[in-house]
Amino acid sequence: MMENILYAPWRDEYITNKKIQGCIFCHISKHDGDDLHILYKDEHCFIVMNKYPYTPGHFMIIPHFHTDALEELDPKVWLHMSALAQKGVKLLKVGFGAQGVNIGMNLGKEGGAGIAEHIHMHLVPRWERDTNFITAVAQTRVYSTDFEKVYQKILLLIPKYLG
Repeated sequence: MMENILYAPWRDEYITNKKIQGCIFCHISKHDGDDLHILYKDEHCFIVMNKYPYTPGHFMIIPHFHTDALEELDPKVWLHMSALAQKGVKLLKVGFGAQGVNIGMNLGKEGGAGIAEHIHMHLVPRWERDTNFITAVAQTRVYSTDFEKVYQKILLLIPKYLG
């Protein structure tokens, strides 16, 4: 029987990379640097590329305020996040060429959150046929383009759409 191997050398960084102590989102909130893949920051929120994206261009809107409970978030911050989401959808559709966008929040570990201690909103660009047999049969995602190139492209779009 033939063994199927899917090489993903970019995942090596996930396994071997030094882990940040405490909340990763609080760390990103307090720091700057291209290695953090920050797209945008203001007084209430920041936007960062998802380092292990569902599709190319997947980013997150995250409040600076550390909470795992959406109901504890200041309504002004929630409205600001929503406004950023609207602008982010336009960026992904018009600027990045996405045919659709999934927006979502997984609240709590039991709700599917990978980082449950700090709420965050996902914006996932979608295209017709962006999934195939490997997703359904092997529960495996194939990332078809270079992450850094996508980050740089979206970073250049930020002033126009979120400026």
